[in-house]
Amino acid sequence: MNTHVNAGRRLDNLSVGKFHRRLALLVGVGMFCDSFDNTLSAGVLASVLDTGFSTLKLNSLFLSVTFAGLAIGASFAGWLSDRFGRAFAFQFSLALFGILALCAAMAPSMEVLIALRGVMSIGMGAEYVICYGMITEFIPPGRRGRYLGLLGIFGGIGVSLSSVLGWVVIPVWSWRGMFVIGGVAALIAWWLRRGMPESPQWLEARGRYEEAEAVIRRIERESGAPSGATSSTPVAHEKDEKAEWVPITVLFSRPVIRRTLMALILTVTCLFGSYVVTGWIPTFFVEQGMTVSKSLGFNAAIMSGYVAGPLLCLFIVDRLGRRRSIMMFGTLAAVFAGIYPFMTQSAAVIAIGFILVATVASFLTLGLGTTPEFFPTAFRFRGGGFSQTVGRVGLIASPFVVLWLFNRFGVLGVILAVSGMYVVVTLLNAVAGVDTSREALEQIAPESHLDDVPEESGSAPARQPEPEASAGSSLSEPSGAARSPGSNG
Repeated sequence: MNTHVNAGRRLDNLSVGKFHRRLALLVGVGMFCDSFDNTLSAGVLASVLDTGFSTLKLNSLFLSVTFAGLAIGASFAGWLSDRFGRAFAFQFSLALFGILALCAAMAPSMEVLIALRGVMSIGMGAEYVICYGMITEFIPPGRRGRYLGLLGIFGGIGVSLSSVLGWVVIPVWSWRGMFVIGGVAALIAWWLRRGMPESPQWLEARGRYEEAEAVIRRIERESGAPSGATSSTPVAHEKDEKAEWVPITVLFSRPVIRRTLMALILTVTCLFGSYVVTGWIPTFFVEQGMTVSKSLGFNAAIMSGYVAGPLLCLFIVDRLGRRRSIMMFGTLAAVFAGIYPFMTQSAAVIAIGFILVATVASFLTLGLGTTPEFFPTAFRFRGGGFSQTVGRVGLIASPFVVLWLFNRFGVLGVILAVSGMYVVVTLLNAVAGVDTSREALEQIAPESHLDDVPEESGSAPARQPEPEASAGSSLSEPSGAARSPGSNG
């Protein structure tokens, strides 16, 4: 007879300590590398075209292959993480795109570079899913918003630094230097993360109770809590074998389908909105009569909102709750996207554009960061991975959608369509919000994967449901940041 270690509840009830800060730093470094390698394509493609190494057709293929690889990687991450463990998938994905980035730096032709970029993007797409999922599994709910914001800051810095280094490095060492920097940075991050522990929740879900207990005790020690101090009374577990593997079809089962649909809508909206706002603004400026140089200057000022938005999340999300924050940023994104096309003065264009990018970046961070919370441990990463897969497949078609809107309705049509998407997803969150409390997740988790005391056992859970994610309780959630981690979702 084995014993449940109650890993999920014990992690949730810990105070944030040394372990959590180190984990957030290592996950953030991975997100930085991912964002850097993902966005270096702008400078690289301009360079390879200018030197005759590539053509416009091959450049387009490079971008299409990147989008496809990111989508495949998102799906691959969910399967790999839920099957072989979070730590293994985390390191594998980082090593994959780090090594292939160095190989890309030595590509003898554009065709080879495109092939390497396709496989490299699989690792990049997987890393995005795993980074957000690691924050969900390890960081206590009452501080999770702060650390999702921190993750967004790392990503925003990666985007910004990629542009700055491209401006400095490419003229001196050519486009190959960008891949060297990205690859070396990724492998350094891989080395730093080699001792990262496996998720005790995943170990427990797979029936590996002794390993889960050892990891959770280590985390408790590093967090300054006595070993076992956060656990509730152990529960006898009558199964000696490892927990059964849950097929991905569970995402479409009756208890889960509403969560899956909400995750899909949220992910598609945040990815598409971010792509349109950050990728098309320079084009919109030029269309409105600006010179290219002035357009890029305006864009550089506006894109600093990509760091400012997640920075704001650090201070307000845990006070408001993640669901309320998503609704707030969705509303603000809809409002500022709606008024942005009507700005004509330079100061207003930059100011409103900056706020728009900041709200879109915040919505992106929280959207991708909270969807793993919709699903229990047994299929959490596949739920988040499937959502990102669909969202990134949508990005493959998004240029054609944007062009159709642009040609038919102009800049106003594109921006208002994005504004409408934010309105819809905000209303859905308000009306049909997903309950992510541990008690709600227990009800949809396979019986062999439950990591807490069953409701019918007569033992009341030590932790109350997280009301901020529940549609029926959004007005009554606690608002103070001083609440204990176990009481605020």
